[in-house]
Amino acid sequence: MNFPKKILNLIAVIGLTLFLFPQKTLAVCPVCTITVTAGVGLCRWLGVDDTISGVWIGGLLVSTIIWTINWLDQKQIKFRFRKILVTLGYYAMVILPLYFADIIGHPQNKLWGQDKLMVGIIAGTIAFLLGVYLNDYLKRRNNGKAYFAFQKVLIPLSALTVASVIFYFINKCQ
Repeated sequence: MNFPKKILNLIAVIGLTLFLFPQKTLAVCPVCTITVTAGVGLCRWLGVDDTISGVWIGGLLVSTIIWTINWLDQKQIKFRFRKILVTLGYYAMVILPLYFADIIGHPQNKLWGQDKLMVGIIAGTIAFLLGVYLNDYLKRRNNGKAYFAFQKVLIPLSALTVASVIFYFINKCQ
């Protein structure tokens, strides 16, 4: 059972690095990305249903894509279709290995006729984006300021948590 320990060590190293070498605030902060990563590892380790794991994978993907695009902007790295290419690249790096390892596409792992992990990834993508947009909307209404501490982190993570709870009850009812 070294898998969870390795994840926790990686998260600790990344977190320590971020605190030792702080950067200006990004659209989705690194703390949020690390938290989503920890959620994915914990879900898989605990044997949580794939729809719920997928929600957190979708959130992680969106967070990482936003983080990467902001990093490219900060470094003034611009190329044609970069947002689309970054998005497709990250989704491909996650989904294709899962597909070729027969984790995605297993005939007995379906919800509503679709693969549970893919349903979760799509739901997590939508939930995280809604959380990011809600945070941006609230900040605009408050003259660019957050209403409460860690709002940028808590709103997207709350959206993922709500989606996870919904899928928990959907799976429980089946």
